[in-house]
Amino acid sequence: MNKLLDAPNRSDTSGEMSAPVLLWYKRDLRVTDHPALAIAGPHVLPVYIIEPDYWALSDTSARQWAFTAEALHSLRAELAELGQPLIIRKGEAIAELSRLCRRFKIKRMVSHEETGNAWTYARDRRVGAWARAQGIDWQEVPQCAVVRRLASRDGWQGARNRFIRQGRAETPEALEPVCTTDLPDRLPDARGLGMASDPCAHRQNGSHRAARATLDSFLATRAEGYRAKMSSPLTGERACSRLSPYLALGVLSVREVELARQAAPVDRAGWKASMTSFAKRLAWRDHFIQKLEDEPALEQRCLHPAHEGLRDTDSARLTAWASGQTGVPFVDACMRYLTATGWLNFRMRAMLMSFASYHLWLDWRDTGAVLARRFTDYEPGIHWSQCQMQSGTTGINTLRIYNPVKQGHDQDPEGRFIRAWVPELAQIAPAHLHEPWTAPNAGAVLGTRYPEPLVDLAQAARRARDVMWGLRKDAGFGDAAREIAVKHASRARGTDRSSAGAKRAATRKRPSKKGSDPAQLSFDL
Repeated sequence: MNKLLDAPNRSDTSGEMSAPVLLWYKRDLRVTDHPALAIAGPHVLPVYIIEPDYWALSDTSARQWAFTAEALHSLRAELAELGQPLIIRKGEAIAELSRLCRRFKIKRMVSHEETGNAWTYARDRRVGAWARAQGIDWQEVPQCAVVRRLASRDGWQGARNRFIRQGRAETPEALEPVCTTDLPDRLPDARGLGMASDPCAHRQNGSHRAARATLDSFLATRAEGYRAKMSSPLTGERACSRLSPYLALGVLSVREVELARQAAPVDRAGWKASMTSFAKRLAWRDHFIQKLEDEPALEQRCLHPAHEGLRDTDSARLTAWASGQTGVPFVDACMRYLTATGWLNFRMRAMLMSFASYHLWLDWRDTGAVLARRFTDYEPGIHWSQCQMQSGTTGINTLRIYNPVKQGHDQDPEGRFIRAWVPELAQIAPAHLHEPWTAPNAGAVLGTRYPEPLVDLAQAARRARDVMWGLRKDAGFGDAAREIAVKHASRARGTDRSSAGAKRAATRKRPSKKGSDPAQLSFDL
């Protein structure tokens, strides 16, 4: 893909030319607080490989590639300023790494440990086998508090806090020029990677400058009222940090963000509470990624096996849900907003998944892939853990069957969000906007301009509740759930349910009042 112009290699003490260290960038596109870069040293060849097979997966999308390309342009410029530009190759990872290692006589590679999807996990295993066969020392370095081959969750939270307190990894003042690249002004576009069109008009920019501006504006002004405003898509758009895509791709590190948070002034009214709440969510992020690191199959099979084969594969319902045509206005508004922006606040993400899993009775793997493609901040560890949690398949979490109409009234009481994203309902009066099927003129709108609801909401929720609580009565359900809790539940408050609490939730009795679930709207953070 690129023309490499070799510079003389550095000589070692014997007078022979020493080989550079190859730094393999993946989901860590930055130079600040980059432990692998710090370990590699100044005599380094930084490399990013565009892998077409990865971008052909069901959980990747053109909007994610566009964001990544912007981050790569930014990283290339930052590394060039240090003295060694980023080498960008396109192809299969082992083939491209082999070519570079032969060309530059490389015997040592450094990269960050990646907790990605099943594809990247399998790819890294192949790269590890190749490196061992070639006699190449490949060192993988933690870039966050997630621990590889974790023996027990006991003490994990304390280790996570110690990692944060270590401070930023040192950034080299300069890099020795190993080679320069005649890189085209443009990286391949989505069409060049064989990807489907994916317009996302209001997507965030992926550059490091945009990331820093987003962080600075959040800590300076936008975090005001963070705890109260994060739940609504109307206020959450500004009040949420909006840092998730930069953290997912590693344009910013969690430690960099946390240290900036600690340095932010908290002398304004309510600011300390906002910063504390944000800190808990940063810890929550590591906690959920650790789940996937501990159990990579979490992406592919139900955490509690009793839920396998439970739900339907209904392509018509899946398509209607994915296109914002379910006939439930607040659900459709959230999906359309996500499609246009690549982002959605957490509570509404949970509602979308809950509605798909319980009311539409769709399998979380099918709906999870749809959402993964829509999110520019797709983080596999968080995403697949949440898909299962909001679908009730973990076996250790309280069942949450969100009432989408109640959520609409709570989070969009005046209907402004629905009006903006479901304009087909312009003729529906405000009193009926959240339930247009109750409007006197429903017949003039539903079934023509806007679909009728796919399901009877109350009936579908009741059926789902009966099935899910029925499973928990089965012999052996509690034993399996307790094993899951020991492996995955947090030992600390402020992230997920405690281990003991998770064990209790696994065998908790169904709410006594039929049709109610006291935890359906809980925000378990």
